[in-house]
Amino acid sequence: MSLLAESVIYLLAALICVPISRWLGFGSVLGYLAAGIIIGPFGLALIADAEHILHFAELGVVFLLFIIGLELKPSRLWVLRRMVFGLGAAQVALTAVLLAALAWLAGITPLSATIIGLILALSSTAFVLQMLAEKRQLTTSHGRAAFSILLFQDLAVIPLIAILPLLGDADGGNAFDLVAITKSIAIVAAMIIGGRYLLRPVLNIAAGSRIPELFTATALLVVIGAALLMYLAGMSMVLGAFIAGILLADSEYRHQLEGDIAPFKGLLLGLFFIAVGMSVNIGLLLDGPLRIAAIVAALMIAKAVILIPLARMFGMCDGKSAIRLAAAMSQGGEFAFVLFALATREGVLSTALSDELTLAVTASMMLTPFFYIAAEKLTQHVADSTADDYDEMMDQHDDVIIVGFGRVGQVVGRMLRIVNRPFTALESDASQVNLARSYGNKIHFGDATRLDVLRAAGADHAKLFVIALPDMEISLKIAETVQRNFPNLRIIARARNRRHAHKLMDIGVDHIIRDTLLSSAAMGEIVLEGIGMDEQTASHVTKTFLERDETLLARQHAVHDSQEKLIQSSQDTMRELTSLLADDLKE
Repeated sequence: MSLLAESVIYLLAALICVPISRWLGFGSVLGYLAAGIIIGPFGLALIADAEHILHFAELGVVFLLFIIGLELKPSRLWVLRRMVFGLGAAQVALTAVLLAALAWLAGITPLSATIIGLILALSSTAFVLQMLAEKRQLTTSHGRAAFSILLFQDLAVIPLIAILPLLGDADGGNAFDLVAITKSIAIVAAMIIGGRYLLRPVLNIAAGSRIPELFTATALLVVIGAALLMYLAGMSMVLGAFIAGILLADSEYRHQLEGDIAPFKGLLLGLFFIAVGMSVNIGLLLDGPLRIAAIVAALMIAKAVILIPLARMFGMCDGKSAIRLAAAMSQGGEFAFVLFALATREGVLSTALSDELTLAVTASMMLTPFFYIAAEKLTQHVADSTADDYDEMMDQHDDVIIVGFGRVGQVVGRMLRIVNRPFTALESDASQVNLARSYGNKIHFGDATRLDVLRAAGADHAKLFVIALPDMEISLKIAETVQRNFPNLRIIARARNRRHAHKLMDIGVDHIIRDTLLSSAAMGEIVLEGIGMDEQTASHVTKTFLERDETLLARQHAVHDSQEKLIQSSQDTMRELTSLLADDLKE
């Protein structure tokens, strides 16, 4: 079968299964897995071999780790340090020990049992966060705890991927190659040092070209190049992508990079899950259903047994939050597919055992939504006394987003800074980004006309969206995108002229500030005083003029497409204003 025909099958299967899975409340990951099972050798057998596409789709995991690296800003980790490195580390360690002990009691060798325990201790980041987001529970105490645990688990994946090849050597009776290890450490150090001084200049050049596709190509080159460097050093590709993400976590290009990489990550990660679904050996379920059921039950019960007391120990003292957390985190994670495949390839686990465990992880994912619904039913009448403690620290995004950091945006930013209110600033001109940063401003390079960049900048969580751009067409495009996708986000927009203001009003923007209006009125007030008018009268004239001009702007909105009617309404308002002020001045 040709690659083109296979692509049609993959896309069609995803198009059918994923929306159905989301509609049923199971999330997109299960939809992709189901699509793979259906079209794979144990389903309709439309595609017999998943291996060739699985290796290519692993780039989705590479991109995922890059984006995770981008999110790991030191300030964010510091805020969550107790939950991430306390609760997260305790959950992974204790769950791994319990599952490893169960595996050892089942007759598995100590080394293999340890690896199984560590891998199965991980839950699904994509699955859990998507499920809680759809239920609007990310801001609850169990949502915050789940996020923190998953963040630590994502960090724990990196050393696991790095040590599995070494454990494979040890299991095969080979001594550690000190030269190879030293070489690997040197390459990682060189990559960190080189990346710190080379990545930003390269991205500066790409951004300065003002060609969006060139910046996207550069972003892909950074990720794939870092992954390739690690691969050539004999280590995991995802380690290189993760390091590259961390190096750029505090850069001005973080949001734009995330926006550029996210579509590739989403597509390839979906393809990866489809390939995993095709690789799931359904025959094992038919041959030994009780054995698979026992593995799934041990996995999910062990996680609950560990998480419920841990959650209470770390401050979630009511049973509601602890039970819901345990139910949400009860499944195996997507990285289990990667790690089990790697462990099999390195000879740490047998193929048969790896297939059984992969099937058990898939089954645990499919059961989790039902477990969580049951947990919600069980706890729906229990008050959550700790939810308020977590709401304040949930949002890591700023309340205000400023698009355009020129002379107008900078003034708004300076006013926010003097009252110690953080904001996120986006600017598409790389030279302006560098100039603003040289004055100590926190600003990011990004194209705000793109929905993915807006989401990366935190538009889902922000309260105010300031459009301070001089270009009318770009301003209108951004306003329309925000109004359509973030209807609860309050927009405050700069307008170059009356036509620009009317176009913004057409979109539904209520808070419009026109360029030069206030400064021109202030100048006019000084002129009135200069020709002999007293200060109070000049101030009254200025105030009245501004009020009537705002009324005129609203009145003209209904006829702004007709030049003749615009002229007539302006003349009528001017006569009314002159008459009104003449009467006021007589008094």
